[in-house]
Amino acid sequence: MVKIRLRRVGAKKQPSYRLVVADSRAARDGAFIDIIGHYNPLTNPETIVIDGEKALGWLKQGAQPTDTAARLLAKAGIIEESEARKEKMKAGITAKPKASKKKTKAGVTEKPKVIKEEPAASITEEPKTNKEQTETITETSEEQT
Repeated sequence: MVKIRLRRVGAKKQPSYRLVVADSRAARDGAFIDIIGHYNPLTNPETIVIDGEKALGWLKQGAQPTDTAARLLAKAGIIEESEARKEKMKAGITAKPKASKKKTKAGVTEKPKVIKEEPAASITEEPKTNKEQTETITETSEEQT
């Protein structure tokens, strides 16, 4: 699948991005097919330069923009912002945070915790009253002695 996504360029702590068309299996900064623009988040306001004809051409051929690339394309006026994204923005919902990569010591694996659940009472059973519970307790204690 072909994606329209950002490719990071620039120095350490000075990110700048190129908007590229690349195979989805390629690395973030790896091989790409075409450069369709660039984006600099450090300027105020952020700089977005996109070749609209190239972008529309790739979109017509079936290239799928990532969430960030779609936001930039919408800001540049090349595509319309999707209704789902507009609703998320109104509600203040952001994308799910990525799961942290927890480092583990070599050779040590964590055992999954087993939670013992008590069987739930059947639906046909009626709950015991306090009197019935005390009777069963006294019966069991008499049997033990």
